[in-house]
Amino acid sequence: MRPSGPPGLLEPRLAFAGRAIHPAPMKPLFALACLALSAAAAAADRPNIIFILCDDLAQGDLGCYGQKLIKTPNLDRMAAEGTRFPQLYSGTSVCAPSRSSLMTGLHTGHCPIRANREIKPEGQKPLPDETVTVAQILKSAGYATACLGKWGMGMFETTGSPLKKGFDHFYGYNCQRHAHSYFPKYLWNDEQRVELDGKTYAPELIQQDVEGWVRANAERPFFLFYAITLPHGKFEIDELGSYADEPWTDLQKSYAAMVTRLDSDAGRLFALLKELEIDDNTLVIFSGDNGASFDPESEVGRLFDQDMGGKLRGYKRALYEGALRQAGIVRWPGKVPAGAVSEEPWAFWDFLPTAASLAGATLPEGHTFDGLDISALLMGDKEPQRESFYWELHEGTSLQAVRFDGHWKAVKNGPGAKIELYDLSVDPAEANDLAATHPDKVKTAAALMASSRTEHPDWPLVEKPKGKGKGKGKAK
Repeated sequence: MRPSGPPGLLEPRLAFAGRAIHPAPMKPLFALACLALSAAAAAADRPNIIFILCDDLAQGDLGCYGQKLIKTPNLDRMAAEGTRFPQLYSGTSVCAPSRSSLMTGLHTGHCPIRANREIKPEGQKPLPDETVTVAQILKSAGYATACLGKWGMGMFETTGSPLKKGFDHFYGYNCQRHAHSYFPKYLWNDEQRVELDGKTYAPELIQQDVEGWVRANAERPFFLFYAITLPHGKFEIDELGSYADEPWTDLQKSYAAMVTRLDSDAGRLFALLKELEIDDNTLVIFSGDNGASFDPESEVGRLFDQDMGGKLRGYKRALYEGALRQAGIVRWPGKVPAGAVSEEPWAFWDFLPTAASLAGATLPEGHTFDGLDISALLMGDKEPQRESFYWELHEGTSLQAVRFDGHWKAVKNGPGAKIELYDLSVDPAEANDLAATHPDKVKTAAALMASSRTEHPDWPLVEKPKGKGKGKGKAK
């Protein structure tokens, strides 16, 4: 049985009035331990928290978001039993910085990782030692914690190891590039390399570890970061299932089967929560990490209508809506409204303060977080006021984008580029650039782009030769 006690809330000093939470700095990691709640003070109704993060899913890939050809019955049921958030925004439009934003509560103007940066022979640029993650905060509040699937924010000998960033257990791929293979020669069990035969479908091994870990921790509050690699490339699948007989290309069949496999794995987790009788006390959030891998005009993008008839512009590695908006679904029976759709926008960096609030955890002193506590929004209320959302990306030419004054969105495709301006309330496809007729909004956007970021030697704003415009899509 879980210990009883009054439900905890963030301390009043951490309250906000339309701005990010700005507690004052915490130094060494041992300070997190000082924040731990005693078992006697823990709340009986503190929820388990599961964040299912899949890889490169398009919003339009799910039935509950309009998909007609790919079968996703479990996630569709999750949406029917919870709330869809079509304007849930990722941290940015590629993997490592987007996930870093989710873990740290920082948008990419402040996040220590603002692009994919591979390190040889294996791994990515690590989170710095001083960075605090949501897992560390929840662990300090007595939660069991696990990251299962893909990490990509630091190998085990670095400061960014998941085992040094608050997770009790890790299983899967640490390196993003290694995660491209679905029939790998090895996976990691904590920091131990587990050799495989290269013929076993890794998502099944990871799913089994998920189920075993949840069973083992069902009697205490837990945080599971289930970072599913599906449906990211190489686009390998163990069984095509019902798609084998479709008159499609091999890539189209594999992609559809991977999305359905993602759905079935989520369904197995939901069934386990019910079996263990913890379903009603478990908050589950589902999202992709960035926009789709495919140009809407490609064989996959076109067949599956990934841009939903031109509703959203852009895909991975751009900062248009199709690269940033996710297939957001949130479910917590009896707490999150069932069958609802909320068009209120929120972003990955809101997850840390929200999870801390729900867990009754105290945020560490001395750290500034960009996110807001949106727990009331998840329960059906309106979100707190905020000044803006901000993104940047450093994959070649540095990109910037900002959403402000509610529905205005500005995009700048390079330091020397002109600012584009869109009214998302009437133009979510970002087809009509209003910069010429709204110079005041352009001026506001430019000021926010400057003030929303901190300079960092690893992430200067640079202009590089233009490639093929990957990810920009077309204004339709």
